[in-house]
Amino acid sequence: MSEDTTETAVVQGGFEDLGLCEPVLRAVESSGYRAPTPVQRQAIPLILAKRDVIGASQTGTGKTAAFALPILTLLKKHGALRCLVLEPTRELAQQVEKSFNTYGEYLDMRVTLLHGGVGYGPQRAGLKAGTDIVVATPGRLLDHLGQGTLALDKIEILILDEADRMLDMGFMPDVRRIIRSCGKKRQNMLFSATIGPEIHRVADWLLQDPTEIMIGGGKALAETISHAIYPVDDRQKFDLLLAILKEIEYKSVIIFSRTKVGADIIARWLQAADHSAVILHSDRSQKERESALLGFRSGEVEILVATDIVARGIDIAGVSHVINFDIPEHPDDYVHRIGRTGRMENLGDAVTLYTASDQTFLQGIENLIGRKIDRKTLDSFDYNWSPVLEEQRKPQVKRRNHGFHTSTALNRGRRRRR
Repeated sequence: MSEDTTETAVVQGGFEDLGLCEPVLRAVESSGYRAPTPVQRQAIPLILAKRDVIGASQTGTGKTAAFALPILTLLKKHGALRCLVLEPTRELAQQVEKSFNTYGEYLDMRVTLLHGGVGYGPQRAGLKAGTDIVVATPGRLLDHLGQGTLALDKIEILILDEADRMLDMGFMPDVRRIIRSCGKKRQNMLFSATIGPEIHRVADWLLQDPTEIMIGGGKALAETISHAIYPVDDRQKFDLLLAILKEIEYKSVIIFSRTKVGADIIARWLQAADHSAVILHSDRSQKERESALLGFRSGEVEILVATDIVARGIDIAGVSHVINFDIPEHPDDYVHRIGRTGRMENLGDAVTLYTASDQTFLQGIENLIGRKIDRKTLDSFDYNWSPVLEEQRKPQVKRRNHGFHTSTALNRGRRRRR
């Protein structure tokens, strides 16, 4: 791969200095953006020069615009299907399609969105009418290929977005089938919030002499986010969640659960405690998912309870707090989850509830981000004794236990539980 570009090598300036066409610049101005982010500043000139690119950047840095703006400039006007963007989830696909339409407002361009959970009719109609850009999830795109409703042999630009999530969700075999259906002579881009060995292997197969862009090493967290770990006995997790919500001054909160059943239970308990909360996970219907996002984005609902379907790339402005009710099993998911707050240089807070069974997961997260996260407790909360609370105390000299004495901590815990 070509030598990495770095933030220190960036020449300062506005969007007008990056080589974008006038209609795209006008759309950017209409959207209220004044200055490109680091990933945009680095990626846009490379894409306009028709280079293959592998881009790594933490979430909330404007990654979608980093490829959408130059692609619209390269395509310029309506023609054949020339650009394919692959996304792991329907929410991400919807967001990217919206971005292309926003930035292409003053161009004669057509974008077609293909994802599951909805009927085929409108999608077939859009393809039949002629489209320049297809934004798709792998499964639904393969369905259309099998039905013969589109061909990819004239694809000139291919973007594999959220590549690490594609790997996590097991989509890579489908992605490879799709890519083999594309034209051989094309420009390729791979974007991911994190870059590891598996992603590099995909890049080696997909990209030709790419330039690698790394913002924060491909795993860094936005400096605008403050982090805190709240140790607690697992039987008190929900009680502590309610106490934290009462303590913090939040505008909007995303609470992450490890499972769909867990998300349903948390939301139901929050509603019973007079909190306005909606649910988002893959078992919800498309209508329910859209309704939940609409209510949360509009501010009508203050709390969104979700699984990791929301962790990757979904753009929800103004999220003040992210709370990990369940600590994520995979360290990369921590980066993605908390990236829902502190976006575009705004301040945000990330809170993680931590129980004794989570020790390995927390160690993995701290190894990934390269630092220990502050442990905190609420003075007003009546804690049960737990080993994770003892971790915050100063280390004691270990004594051999022959079974004749019970530890002071255990006795204290028993007294509290009486």
